[in-house]
Amino acid sequence: MSAALSVRALRYRWPRAAADTLAVEAWDVGSGETVFLHGPSGGGKSTLLGLLAGVLVARAGRVEVLGQDWAALPAGRRDAFRADHVGYVFQQFNLLPYLSVLDNVLLPCRFSALRRARAGAGAAEALLARIGLPPAAWPRPAAELSVGQQQRVAAARALIGAPELVICDEPTSALDAPLRDAFLDLLLDAVHEAGSTLVFVSHDQGLAGRFDRRVALAELNGAAR
Repeated sequence: MSAALSVRALRYRWPRAAADTLAVEAWDVGSGETVFLHGPSGGGKSTLLGLLAGVLVARAGRVEVLGQDWAALPAGRRDAFRADHVGYVFQQFNLLPYLSVLDNVLLPCRFSALRRARAGAGAAEALLARIGLPPAAWPRPAAELSVGQQQRVAAARALIGAPELVICDEPTSALDAPLRDAFLDLLLDAVHEAGSTLVFVSHDQGLAGRFDRRVALAELNGAAR
C-alpha cells in the first residue's frame, strides 16, 4: 500500500513557546486507510491536523501528502494543492452562515477545477440527498440549520469531488449517539467508495473499532514524553 501521508522528523513549536508542541519521528498512513487518532484535550491533535493539511508548516522535518512536501510549496500553491486534494471537517463545522446549504457544499468546487471536474453535475444535490437533507432545505442559509444538519453539510462539503485525503477534527463531539452513528456511516461509506484516506480525530475511543487503525497521539509525539 502506497503512503497517502508521510511524516518524517517533524518538529513544530508555537511562536514564543519554550519547547516543541510536536515531535514525530516517523508516521505513514496508507492510501485508502482509515485512521482513528485520539489523545487528551490540549495534546496537539488539532495542531497535527493543521500540519497534515498544510495550514501550518513544520519548523523542521517533512510532512508529505501524495508525495508532495508541504514546506516545498509557497503559500499560494499550498492553498491550491489543499483545495484539490484535501477535504476538511472542522470541529465547529466552519460553514459560511449567509450562504445556502447548496452553496456551502459547492465551495470546494469554486476553488478547485479538479474537484469540480470529479464531482460533475448534480454531485452536491446527490450528497445532500444521501445525508438526509430534503430539497426544501438546500436554499436555506446554513445559519438556520440545526447542529446535526450543519455537521452533515460540513461532511458533504469535505467529500465533494472525492479528495484523496479527508481530515476530521472531532466532528461528532456535539452530537448524540444516533446522530453520531449516522454521521460515521455516511463518512466511512463515502471515503471507501472514493478510495480516500481518512484521518479522524476524537477523544471518544468507543468509535475506534470502526476504523482500520487506532493511533494514540502520545505514541507518536516525542515532545509529550
